Amino acid sequence: MSDSPAIQWFPGHMAKTRRLITESLKMVDIVLEITDARIPMSSRNPELHKWLSNKPRIIMLNKADSADPNVTAMWLDYYKKQGIPAIACDCKSGKGLNKFFPLVKSELAELIERRKAKGLVGRAIRIMVVGIPNVGKSSFINRVAGSKRAKVEDRPGVTRGRQWVNIGTDMELLDMPGVLWPKFEDQTVAEHLAFTGAVKDDVIDVELLAMRLLGVLRKDYPHTIEERYKLSPEEYEYIDDYDLLELVGKKRGMLMSGGHVNTERAAITVLDEYRSGKLGKITFDRPEDMSRLLSDK
Repeated sequence: MSDSPAIQWFPGHMAKTRRLITESLKMVDIVLEITDARIPMSSRNPELHKWLSNKPRIIMLNKADSADPNVTAMWLDYYKKQGIPAIACDCKSGKGLNKFFPLVKSELAELIERRKAKGLVGRAIRIMVVGIPNVGKSSFINRVAGSKRAKVEDRPGVTRGRQWVNIGTDMELLDMPGVLWPKFEDQTVAEHLAFTGAVKDDVIDVELLAMRLLGVLRKDYPHTIEERYKLSPEEYEYIDDYDLLELVGKKRGMLMSGGHVNTERAAITVLDEYRSGKLGKITFDRPEDMSRLLSDK
């Protein structure tokens, strides 16, 4: 890994986002942190839990329909053991979102009772929505608000400022701009983010990225590349990741003059097919990796 070109990300608006979050905490009752179920660890800013202080929070593993359901269950169990309420859902389809509002009210049961005692029955619950770019914050807000209230684009960094969204008579959302990692100490995290499109492709060597992706698939999901690219284990067992990329390109007929494989075209194809779901339900992060990077104390 150390010999590979490093993926880095230093958008200037990230420091502003951190200030916005910390300054806005006093305005909300609970924080919803949305993550990508395919990369539950890599799609979390490692500083975020420190910024949130002791504010109640819920973790949402979005895009669960694209993730490995067995690994998602492991993540939900992990958070339960940490004492952090978590749900898995798919915000585009709405699957699993019916658990969200009851969970909010359960977590804030004492606050709601205190407000009732003070006669503050009509006061809305205010929820801050945070997460790195591309985890689906806007899709969540549009789904629960019932309209296109937030701008949705499948590229990082679309939401630039905070905005309030009413989602009924008793709840309001405070949507915050996406905040990515301040720096990538761990290149595995950077690669996992890049696999899913949370880092723009134009700052990445796509061939290197596709090689890394194939390397993960051959280890954790070998049936995926065998079925999709018509490969037998004997064909790729003893070759390196670059040769595997070449083999995929050759199988797809991506040949240039002289019989050389167009590995750039093969790389783009592999990444596109993963991101469009053609390679199946895949999760790159496991709970046992968590201690390496994040502390949920």
